[in-house]
Amino acid sequence: MTSHAVPPKDPPAPSSPGREGRDPGALAAGLEPVPGGTHPREVAALLGALRGVVLGDDARILVPHSPDRSGTDVLTEVRGRLRRPVPGGTAVILQTSGSTTGRGHLVALSARSLAASARATEQRLAGPGQWLLAVPSHHVAGLQVLVRSALAGTEPVVLDTTGGFDAESLAGAARTMRADVPGYLSLVPTQLVRVLDAGDDAVAALRRLAAILVGGAASALHTLGRARDAGLRVVTTYGMTETGGGCVYDGVPLPGVTVRTTDQRVEISGPVLASGYLDDPAADEAAFTTADGVRWLRTSDRGRLEHSAPGQAARLVVLGRMDDLINTGGVKVSPGAVERVLHEHPGVGQVVVVGVPDDEWGELVTAVLTVAPGAAAPALAELRALVAARLDSAQAPRALVVVPRLAERGPGKVDRIASARIAEAALREPHGSGVERHVHGAPPTADEGSRGR
Repeated sequence: MTSHAVPPKDPPAPSSPGREGRDPGALAAGLEPVPGGTHPREVAALLGALRGVVLGDDARILVPHSPDRSGTDVLTEVRGRLRRPVPGGTAVILQTSGSTTGRGHLVALSARSLAASARATEQRLAGPGQWLLAVPSHHVAGLQVLVRSALAGTEPVVLDTTGGFDAESLAGAARTMRADVPGYLSLVPTQLVRVLDAGDDAVAALRRLAAILVGGAASALHTLGRARDAGLRVVTTYGMTETGGGCVYDGVPLPGVTVRTTDQRVEISGPVLASGYLDDPAADEAAFTTADGVRWLRTSDRGRLEHSAPGQAARLVVLGRMDDLINTGGVKVSPGAVERVLHEHPGVGQVVVVGVPDDEWGELVTAVLTVAPGAAAPALAELRALVAARLDSAQAPRALVVVPRLAERGPGKVDRIASARIAEAALREPHGSGVERHVHGAPPTADEGSRGR
């Protein structure tokens, strides 16, 4: 795609004609489904549409969707799920991944919130630049690559991953990027791992980039260490569709964004917030609240704010989901905490920890994982010893299921519900390949104690 030299404009003000003049009682007026994905032709069409709705006065409401679905089907589904009028100023409707609930919400994103997110990213990084798109544009990470490109007045380089992601192809795309502006890339953790495993030729092409944003799922510390040791400027991101994408970079909120925790729940405020959920008024009221004139998003994530030194900004550490605690033998186990420890094992590629119904334990802490390239599959006893030493024995997994790849909902988003079903089915055949279960009464691991300990 060639360079686009049109200078960026500010998003329309709330009183601008067209977008704000829509009848608020018309639930689905102006909706326009637009294929996303990573095919250059469809990306170009979506980018052009975003320029109109974010930079101009185009009154359409874009509904980016998977190119595997027909626009007619998408429009029918969205219209059928709407339970409130689309708010004035809405530019885009996206669906969340639903990785823990099984079905995502319809999220209304305004032109102002999308632009605010893109501008804040420019401020935190090296300014306006050229982006390389390697994640689907109908998800928020890919959509923001296009919004940032539109605001910067640059044309993104597009890597078509329709047939799968290839690290060498990514490197080739990176070599075509402009040298007169900062270069940026957004990846999910699995893509970063594949780049590092591909060797120095693939890595070398990415060293010229000003920043590589890695989000979508928690990144293993050893993977981030490998990337930085290889000379890659990796920036971890935290955010969601409801915040227009990443709003916390390397633990620090973007300019204009405020983060707090209330009883460990992560709450976010700022101009990047979505207008709300369109499919579930009760969920919308519970998630988006206003206190002292400030609008907050109550996320479903648990976290804490850490102060490393006086005068430095507090850093957000995400601990896991509020709703994914596993109750095993009366002990509450945080899957995220266990996953972070398991990632330290050299044989672990990707891992998700789930609870499987069990007559003895209530829920059996189960690790579902892929094996790291070139490594041997870890034994359950090794993983239990690692977790027992770092956390405690009650949180150590009592079952292990090795799979070729983890189930996902959206780029880099592990599908916990599907993973739990896979684990439950595998454990019905405990002697199957890649399945191992800890036997109660077997020799204890380090600090192994009673069930309730």
